[in-house]
Formats: sequence, C-alpha cells, structure tokens
Amino acid sequence: MRKFFQEIKADLKFKTAGPGQKLSEPSRAPREKPKAEVAPKPRQAPTDEAQRAAAAALARLELKPKGKAPSASQEAIKSQVRKELMAEAAASEKGLSMEEKQQEEEGAAAPSVSGVYFICPLTGAIVRKDQKEKQLREAIQAYFSVDPVAASIMEIHTFNKDREKVRVCVETMAKYLDNIYLHPEEEKYRKIKLQNKVFQERISCLEGTHKFFQAVGFETKTLPVPGQETTEEFYVLKEEVLSRLEELKERKEQLLSSEPVRAQLHRQLALFQPSPAAARFELPHDFFNLTAEELRREQRLRTEAVEKASMLRTRAMREKDEQREMRKYNYTLLRVRFPDGYILQGTFYARESVSVLYNFVREALRDDWLPFELLGPGGLKLTDENLAFNECGLDCWSDVSSQVALV
Repeated sequence: MRKFFQEIKADLKFKTAGPGQKLSEPSRAPREKPKAEVAPKPRQAPTDEAQRAAAAALARLELKPKGKAPSASQEAIKSQVRKELMAEAAASEKGLSMEEKQQEEEGAAAPSVSGVYFICPLTGAIVRKDQKEKQLREAIQAYFSVDPVAASIMEIHTFNKDREKVRVCVETMAKYLDNIYLHPEEEKYRKIKLQNKVFQERISCLEGTHKFFQAVGFETKTLPVPGQETTEEFYVLKEEVLSRLEELKERKEQLLSSEPVRAQLHRQLALFQPSPAAARFELPHDFFNLTAEELRREQRLRTEAVEKASMLRTRAMREKDEQREMRKYNYTLLRVRFPDGYILQGTFYARESVSVLYNFVREALRDDWLPFELLGPGGLKLTDENLAFNECGLDCWSDVSSQVALV
C-alpha cells in the first residue's frame, strides 16, 4: 500500500514538471509562473461555535485517561492559576485587592530601617546622618542667647576637626587668661595684639575663638604701638571684668575641660513578631556610604599600610593592624531573637562593645534581673563583653543578616 501511494505522488510530480527537453537541444531557462498577489485577510474574532468548541477541548483535557502523564506546561499553568486564586481569596478575607496584596508583600522586603539617625544632645531632635552637623551648628548658635561663653567653647571643640590644633589653641588661650588672673595689676597682660604671630597661627585661624574672647569680656580697640607711629588692633579686657576674676578662672577651666559636642546614635529600637517576613531585612545606603572625613581616614590608613608592608613586623603588630582594618565601617544593625520567636532590633556603632548589647537587651526585658546568654552567628557564645562587634563578626560589612540568639 505504501509503494502504491509513492508511485502516485511520483507520477503527479512528473506531470506538473512541464514539457520535456531533448538532450541535443540547447538548454533553456524554465518559465516562471506569475504569482497572483493575494491580499491578507483580516483576522476575525472567533464565533460562538468556535468558543464552545474550545471550551469542550479544555474540558476533554481535564478528563485525560488514567496512566497518561500530564505535560509540564499544563501543570505549570494550572499551578499558577491555583496560586492566584488562593492569593485572591486570602486578600478578599482581609478586605484587600490584589494590587494592595502585592504592595503588602513588597513592603515585607523593604529596609528594616530607613537610615542611620542621631539625637542632638542640646535639643533632643532626631535627624538623619547627613543632617547631624547642621543640626548641631544650629543648636549651638541658638545657645549663644543662653550662655555665649559655653556656646563659643562648644564651637571651638566641635567644629575644628584637627584635635592637635584645638589642644594647642585652648592651652594658649588658657595661658592668656591665667596671666590676667595671676597678675591683675599688670596692664600688659590685659591686652592681646591681634596681629601677633602666635595669636594668628594658634588661635585666630580656628572657629569660635574670637567669639570666646568677646564673651569673657574682651573688646576690640585700636591702640598705638609703643616706639612706633603706627596703630594696631588689640583685644583689651574690660575694667569691670577685673572685679570678677574668679569667674574668669572658671571660664579658663571650662575651656580646658570641655569636649566636642557629639550627636548620639539613635538606637531605633524595634520589636518584630514571629513571622517569615521578620527574618528578612535589608540595610539602607547609610550603613555603607562613607563621609568625606571617613574617606580621608581610610586613605591615611591605606598609606600607613603600604609603608608597613615594607617593614618587618611582629605578630602583635600584625594583629593590631587587622583589628584596625575591621573598624572600616561605622554602623551595624543587630537583631536579637528570643526563644519565643520575637526579634529585638537596634542600631549600633560597629566598634561598640558586646556589653552595650547586653544592656540593650536587659533594658527591654520585663524582668531585667534574669540571667541570659547571647549567641552569635554559628552558635558562638558572646562571653567576652569587652570585645567590639566587628571583632565578633557582628558588623554590617562581614555579615549583614547576622542575628543574635538569646537563651
């Protein structure tokens, strides 16, 4: 039967091949049949009968015979439809639409904190990391109306970053005040020439110093220079201040003992109920971005590392350098998982000690007298409370998702 059909096909092909040609005749190119241009017909919508037929075909797919494995594509489609129906039913129980349900699921993967925040010690305002210096400056400026001497001392210690220059400056200023206190009858100690080289190099170039002299009772005067015909500007102590020399001494002690005003890191304490979403968290860019001052510090450390690489170092020196390298990033987000599944979250400096974390957890407990232990990544007990977080692997760079278990 197969041979019969093959012979019929060959015969039809032979007849449609066109007229033959003798071998003695010159070859000629075959004629091409003109092709009629057929305009494409527009696609019509399926009729009602076609739609009923398609529905019947889908029904037959559902009633497939036993023992025949379903295709992977059919099962994938059914599985996806089933998931969407279940999600829609769950959303309807909550009174949410499918779009709101999707937004809710996306919100679970959002960063656990929106950034790193600080508390201004003067006003109590909570500001972002990039706004803390501006907030401090505004708070100190506002404090001039309360205590101008204290505000100027804050400016000197806070906004001049070179700590060595600040130390030399305040010691020189304290020497000026000490001379007045010890020798109030000497007029020469009550005058400071503004163009004096020592004054220019050590004091005048720093922020807040001129405000301090004006606040403690100095005023600017133009006086003749002894032995010369020219005049120069001086800081001259007012006469009424001589009756308050003890107060001048207190200002000197305050200048020497003061520290920079630092914004306090806001812990952003948060408590999460047991849920799969609580186990996932991300960190914002504030935890990784470095400020200009931090970048300069990193550059300085890298330069020192290159110099030390060419030197012979002991084991203790190498370990110390490794610890300094671990202080590369400033902040870490820690979560403490309690035995009942609740999670306590807080923001810390990466260089803070483990004892700070113990106090943080203890303050959150109802019975803060109960003993407890903290376990780090891998079940390692955090027994040495003097170690820093980055020394225990609890910094945002080495392990962003690390959690600490409480047992």
